[in-house]
Amino acid sequence: QVQLVESGGGLVQPGGSLRLSCAASGSIFSMYAMAWYRQAPGKQRELVAGISSGGSTNYADSVKGRFTISRDNTKNTVYLQMNSLKPEDTAVYYCHQNSRILPAPRTGYWGQGTQVTVSS
Repeated sequence: QVQLVESGGGLVQPGGSLRLSCAASGSIFSMYAMAWYRQAPGKQRELVAGISSGGSTNYADSVKGRFTISRDNTKNTVYLQMNSLKPEDTAVYYCHQNSRILPAPRTGYWGQGTQVTVSS
């Protein structure tokens, strides 16, 4: 049974930073692509950043230059470093594991989500 547990969300002022973590268990972590998605109220879930099993990364245009995704295969954990946060980054952030990174995956495993709120 694959389990993904996110942590690190919270309330931060505009311009601030947060680091999200997603700890995985129940799979051979290094074999899978990992990604972060987010869903804001009234909006569809969107891909924020992904990292392949080989370490290649991709980002949504809205977060390029501000967010960094990374993975530590020794800890079975993927991270999302978020800098220069904006109010429009407010959303529930979800970790996802799959064989590849897709805009709207129908397979794979999801974490429970962690709330990120950017507000003064």
